[in-house]
Amino acid sequence: VTKMQSLAGQSGVEWHMIGHVQGRKARLVADHFALLHSLDSLKLAQRLNHFAAERNHVLPVLLEFNVGGEESKSGWQASDESQWGGLLPELASILDLPNLRVHGLMTMPPLGTDPEDSRRFFLRLRRLRDHLAAQFPQADWHELSMGTSADYIVAVEEGATLVRVGTAIVGARKYMQSKSDAEREA
Repeated sequence: VTKMQSLAGQSGVEWHMIGHVQGRKARLVADHFALLHSLDSLKLAQRLNHFAAERNHVLPVLLEFNVGGEESKSGWQASDESQWGGLLPELASILDLPNLRVHGLMTMPPLGTDPEDSRRFFLRLRRLRDHLAAQFPQADWHELSMGTSADYIVAVEEGATLVRVGTAIVGARKYMQSKSDAEREA
């Protein structure tokens, strides 16, 4: 939020939230972000809808799906296409929330060493989007947020409309070391 406030006067700056949102941070997301890429539960959707309604605001969101089946990843499990029908009732409830607007889907594929390793996961998300568009034609499914600096070319080839290329633009993140880590390296 501090960074957002420091750039508040800049025209054309639009903030997107990417990553898991804890319930206690829902108000912050509803108040400050133009798009949430990682809506991953009905419970979070209901909280965001409540906070957006307080502001008389409609929050654009992308539904996060775990198409790789990794237990460490957030999102609705969607690695088994035969189970997609089971997602429909919960997604219908989200689509009915008046202060959220679904604009598409997002995924983070399993980390691979070759960008081509991600292709099958991007393809699965695109197929899921097409499946959901057929089930809920009234909704807007145009966005596919998938791909990072490591595999964005493959993601775009498979239909990505939003890619996350921060590392390519600003470099790798620098994480603060704890004092004990720094002492061990010394």
